[in-house]
Amino acid sequence: MPDSPVGPVFSALADQNRRYLLEALAERETASATELAADLPVTRQAVAKHLSALSTAGLVTASRRGRETLYRLTPGPLTEAMSWMERVGAQWDARLSALRSHVGRDGI
Repeated sequence: MPDSPVGPVFSALADQNRRYLLEALAERETASATELAADLPVTRQAVAKHLSALSTAGLVTASRRGRETLYRLTPGPLTEAMSWMERVGAQWDARLSALRSHVGRDGI
C-alpha cells in the first residue's frame, strides 16, 4: 500500500505542543518562534523544532523578515486529512449499515 500523503500530517498532529502551535498560528497571520514560545512551557529551541516538524508536514511555511523567521499556517494539508477521515468514515458507515441490514434480515 503506498504511503498516504496525510501520514505526515497525522504524525505532526500527534504532539500536543504542535497542535497548540497550529491553534496559535490560526489566530494570527504570522508569528515568530519567540512569540509562540512565550505562551508555552518549553524553550524557544523546542518550539523551533516543533515548527520544523510542522513545516515538514506542510502545515506551516516559514519566511524571513530581517533577522526573524515568521511562520504562517498552511491549512491545505489539514483539509486533505479531514477529507481522508470523511472518506474512511463513510466507508465504515456503509459497512455498519450493511451489517445492520444483514442482522435484521436474518433475525439475529
